Amino acid sequence: MNFRGSSQAKTPAAPARRAEPRRGRRFRLAIATLVLGLTGCGYHVSGHADLLPKTIKTIAVPAFGNVTIRYKLTDRVTANVAREFIERTRYKVIADPKEADAVLTGAVVNFISYPTTFDPVTSRASGVQAIVYLQVMLMDKSGKVLFNRPGMEVRERYEISVDAAGYFDESGPAMDRLARDVARSIVSAVLENF
Repeated sequence: MNFRGSSQAKTPAAPARRAEPRRGRRFRLAIATLVLGLTGCGYHVSGHADLLPKTIKTIAVPAFGNVTIRYKLTDRVTANVAREFIERTRYKVIADPKEADAVLTGAVVNFISYPTTFDPVTSRASGVQAIVYLQVMLMDKSGKVLFNRPGMEVRERYEISVDAAGYFDESGPAMDRLARDVARSIVSAVLENF
C-alpha cells in the first residue's frame, strides 16, 4: 500500500507510455481523422440541395385554410412558408397555382394553447404551450402528390407577461414566432421527405 505519509518509495510511471514517439500519436490521430471523415453523417447546408424532382422550378403557396378561431395564424403561416422556401431553397415562389410547377396547399385544422408555468407572486400564467395541427400537401402540375402530411403537429412554448395589459401586446409577436416555427417545420418536412 502506498499512503501519502508513508516512507515507501514511489514507483516511477511506466516509461513506455510516456516515451511514446510523437509520430505514433500523430499516426493514430491521422487514422482517427480519416475514419471520421469517411464515415461522415451526411450533414449538408440547408438550401443547397436539389431534393425535389428536377422538373420543379416554381412553387405556389396559396393561402392556407383555417378551421380554428385563430384567424390571423393562417395568414402568418402562409407568408412564412413562402419566405422559408425563398430563403432556404432555389425554388421560385409564385402566386398563381396555374403557373407553378408544384403547389403547396395546407390548412390549420386545430390550435390548442395552455399554460405551462405560473408566476409564483401573481399566480398568472407566465409560459404557454401552443400546438398547431395542420394538413399539408405538395402536388406537381400533373396532380402527382410529392409530399403529404395529413396530421402534422408543431409545438411551441413561449413566455407571456404576467401583467394583464402586457399579455395582449405579446400575443401578436408570440403568434409570429409560432408561425415562423410552423413554416420552418413544413419546409423542412417537405425537403427531408425526398
